[in-house]
Amino acid sequence: MARGIARAASFGGRAAAAGWFSYRRITVAVCIANLVAALLVLRSLTSFAPAPKRVEVVQYTEEQIRRVEESIRIRREAEPVELVQAKLRKVFAREEKRRKELPLELKLRVSYELVGRLNGLGDNGTAIQQREALESWRVETLKDAKSASTRNSSNLGLSSEEARLLKRALEFNWHALLEDIGLWISPEVPHTEHDDKPENEPEEEEIIAGPPLHPQCNTELHADYGGAAVRWGLTHHKESAADCCQACLDQARNAKPGELKCNIWVYCPSEFGCYSPDKYEHKHQECWLKQADQPKLNFKDKYSESYRDSHPRAPVVVPWMSGVTSA
Repeated sequence: MARGIARAASFGGRAAAAGWFSYRRITVAVCIANLVAALLVLRSLTSFAPAPKRVEVVQYTEEQIRRVEESIRIRREAEPVELVQAKLRKVFAREEKRRKELPLELKLRVSYELVGRLNGLGDNGTAIQQREALESWRVETLKDAKSASTRNSSNLGLSSEEARLLKRALEFNWHALLEDIGLWISPEVPHTEHDDKPENEPEEEEIIAGPPLHPQCNTELHADYGGAAVRWGLTHHKESAADCCQACLDQARNAKPGELKCNIWVYCPSEFGCYSPDKYEHKHQECWLKQADQPKLNFKDKYSESYRDSHPRAPVVVPWMSGVTSA
């Protein structure tokens, strides 16, 4: 019986152990182990991350602030302000001395010499010629002033002291001397036009936009003929001068008995319009058809200077082109 009890106890212990090590409990244990491992890895990673920087605010005491202010004040007081000012005053005084070291009588004599040299150029002297004349006088006078100290005589009748002062002014303070005597010459930029065209080459002909004009058109550039209006150009525009001339020829051919027959065409080829002394604004591509038994030119090539004086709006060159048709 005792053996049976022992066997039963042995069987019950194995059953309890089997229940304890079931699959569910094993799965839970594995999950817990994985979670613990993950937490350990995460902690190890965060432990190596740099710690965030903390902004440290330095608090200075009143004593430290006072010492800094005192240090700044001492540095400012140590700056050689008076020395710099004294040096500037010395420079200004030396410059003023140079400007005023020539006596007034000598300045007047120099100004008379310079004005006489400029008057020798006449009224048509350019700024470049004037500067060249003044520079030539400066070189001659400087040479004379240098030699005056050795021979004790000068062409200007200067004493040795005056020659020394003038020599110094001409050598080192020439522009200040010109300013003191009130002489100023405006700068002039030289401009040279280069004409590379051979002498015997003919002038280039102006290009007329559009198709070529018929010989009957007798085209004249920069010309404006007068006559009775057959068709007003203000409301009669053509694409080209050839079309304008053809309109004149067609009108003359198709005119009814008693109607004016066009024998003059006037065209505005300029994109900016064409000038006329009347009150109207004449625009690009205006085509005037006119008639005259004896056609006469109003303007040809250029407007005269007297005409432009009385008509300020008139350009230099006549912008119109026209022609008297042949039968």
